[in-house]
Amino acid sequence: MTRLVAIAFVLVLVLGCGSPAASDGGSPGHDAGSAPPLDTGPVITPDSGPATACSGFLSATGQATYYTTADGSGACGYPAQTSGELLIAAMNMPMFDGSNVCGMCAHVVGPMGEVTVRVVDLCPECPSGNLDLSPDAFMHISPLSAGRVPITWTEVPCDVTGPLVYHFKDGSNQWWTALQIRNHRHRIASVEANVGGTWMPIERLDYNYFVDASGLGPGPYDLRVTDVHGHVVEDAMVPGGLADADTPSASQFPACM
Repeated sequence: MTRLVAIAFVLVLVLGCGSPAASDGGSPGHDAGSAPPLDTGPVITPDSGPATACSGFLSATGQATYYTTADGSGACGYPAQTSGELLIAAMNMPMFDGSNVCGMCAHVVGPMGEVTVRVVDLCPECPSGNLDLSPDAFMHISPLSAGRVPITWTEVPCDVTGPLVYHFKDGSNQWWTALQIRNHRHRIASVEANVGGTWMPIERLDYNYFVDASGLGPGPYDLRVTDVHGHVVEDAMVPGGLADADTPSASQFPACM
């Protein structure tokens, strides 16, 4: 009996010494998932919820032209695009609606193809229904030599990744605060700030910034963004004191079914 007990004791020691290696996720032949996850801070959820039914998308029939100065900047106040295929459009004056279509995406169907573009500029001379496209976009629906072609187009959700982005304009401060919403899936309907427990609308100007002429104070800010389908994104503790700078939201508008 004494010999058996001794053998059993040795076996327990050998097995016990081997057990810590099982938690080493980097060792060959071990399950890396068994190691406890690292604490990487708060999780940012890019979507604010499951897909929902959406309505009220814009659509029109008109003509497409193209402009050679297209670079992604323009009346909507976005920066120029510096890489990749440039698929953008300038909206006609009647439908520009004081910058309310800025950042909207539209699926355009032309004589020889189709393309999805993002509205970044205004075409003052274009009649209702028309779009002035970048050359890259125009070539998806017709040869450039055509110059002007018939189209139909329909507003669609933008194929974005990640959360909304708050861009604070250069010169923005606690006494004059101007911000713009970027990287949004749907058109923006309103932006509000929580002031003393009350949500106060921030006026949208025709150059696509939401401006509080008296300023929102030093911050941080509680902001609420609503799209044209009624989806709402709220963010607490958005940093103040930013100028010509971006800060991300914690979420994104949901997709449409």
